[in-house]
Amino acid sequence: MEKKKQSALSKLMDYAGGHKYFTYASLVLAAISAIVALVPFYEIWRMLKDVLAVRPHFENATSIKQYGWLAVGFALLAMIFYIAALMCSHKVAFRVQANMRLKMMEHIMKLLLGFVESEGSGKIRKVVTESSAATETFLAHNLPDKAVSYATPVGLLVMMLAFDWRLGLASLIPAALAFVLMGTLMMGPKMAEDMKQYQNALEAMSSEAVEYVRGVPVLKTFGHISTYRHFDEGSICGRITDDRRGCTFPYGFDHGDAATS
Repeated sequence: MEKKKQSALSKLMDYAGGHKYFTYASLVLAAISAIVALVPFYEIWRMLKDVLAVRPHFENATSIKQYGWLAVGFALLAMIFYIAALMCSHKVAFRVQANMRLKMMEHIMKLLLGFVESEGSGKIRKVVTESSAATETFLAHNLPDKAVSYATPVGLLVMMLAFDWRLGLASLIPAALAFVLMGTLMMGPKMAEDMKQYQNALEAMSSEAVEYVRGVPVLKTFGHISTYRHFDEGSICGRITDDRRGCTFPYGFDHGDAATS
């Protein structure tokens, strides 16, 4: 029987351990904050309704102050819920990031030196530091925002249908059009391929930058004239083997420069 593929979130939860429940708490709190944040708009609608009901005798609208304070109170309550959601999400995000780095360093310690040399220390450093740090952004910020993005349209739809079902149905047309445009322009296969190329280029450039900086003392010691050719190309394949000396220079300088020494 084929084993079910584990999702990316479930893999991250494996690193969270007992802290994974903070992730679920942050999603619930973020969704509650999104619903509560809509209540002030309802209170503002009640204020306008009272004002229009007594016109032109506006002095008879005595409940405006009460509705105003309710709107402020619910707005503050929504902020409190969202702050609590961020506290929970950050707690689990930092734990996942720390555990991932510990696991990666334990694995790197068991690797052969030839693998580290072939991949480049810059690439490995980027995976350990930047790639693990990207999980913090996803867990601490993107997940709560995703819960808010799901809860807010549902709450708005319920409110609009409760006020005027015709206006609620009409408002679904631009919302559906926006989802279609976002799905085709921002989340399609072309965008995924562009992001893949961007990440690969960033990884290669980071690796070459680290190797170049590490090689600067060698270049100065032996009087070589350095070049930014490999760093400019962002290629980790720019490694030079000097057959005369039988050694490899994993630094960003020209073979012609090395041969003139």
